[in-house]
Amino acid sequence: MTIDAATISTRIPDGSPLPGPDTQPRARGRMEVSSRLRGGVSRIGDLHQSGSYKALFPRSNSPTLQAVVLNTAGGVTGGDRLHLFARAETGSHLVLTTQAAERIYRAQPGEVGDLRTSLSVAPGARLDWLPQETIVYNHAALDRQLEASVAPEGRLLVVEPLIFGRTAMKEIIQSGYFCDKWQIKRGNKLIFSDQIRLSGPIQSILERPAVAGGALAMASLLLIAPDADLYLARLRAALGPRGGASLIRPGVLFARLLAEDGYVLRRNLIPAIQTLSGADIPKTWTL
Repeated sequence: MTIDAATISTRIPDGSPLPGPDTQPRARGRMEVSSRLRGGVSRIGDLHQSGSYKALFPRSNSPTLQAVVLNTAGGVTGGDRLHLFARAETGSHLVLTTQAAERIYRAQPGEVGDLRTSLSVAPGARLDWLPQETIVYNHAALDRQLEASVAPEGRLLVVEPLIFGRTAMKEIIQSGYFCDKWQIKRGNKLIFSDQIRLSGPIQSILERPAVAGGALAMASLLLIAPDADLYLARLRAALGPRGGASLIRPGVLFARLLAEDGYVLRRNLIPAIQTLSGADIPKTWTL
């Protein structure tokens, strides 16, 4: 049998070209997960996972469904593409976290990692996105995007901790690229947008007083809820002197926390998460 080389696909299922002879293979991961209310308890609605994205579901007596996202690639480097879709269906409560910190490794010139998170909250539903830290290494390159659609009666909590370099190893981010975009809609209306973009000598940029004042760890927290204003004073108290919180508009509460390293960041971040979620932090955070 003769095979015409022209008929062989040169692309993988997500549309990316196959690696050439001088190109390293890159990780691909895709997950779609939803929670559905059954008998007053949130259960798995739909689940599809492929590539390096896997989900674990710890046993619990809670009416909440908790999903632990695992990247079997062990980290992210230039050219990797990971996409997570999560939906809390009507009346259900879905909590998403990660098994460990996500590590963003050194990228080859011209290659950028791509992380995308798409969240959807139906009427009367609740979704908490509580990943552990993203650690950015020297010479890393990453585009990260979070999009969410929240029904007027829905509730969304997003927390994204971020660490630049491994302070215990005295690592300095001499060069790197990091871009983080958030867009949140209620119905079809954009109600919140935020973007961080750091390129070049990241550690030197973070040392500027108007940027981070030397902080190498930070976290962003967002609560979309009809009663978000009731949490403002308690959140400010939990964040401490290096954090700030504002009610952007009715039902939209945003905060940012700075710290010198990941340990200090967690010391204030965990109480802040507990304040906004009204529940204990996922157990993977304490393992």
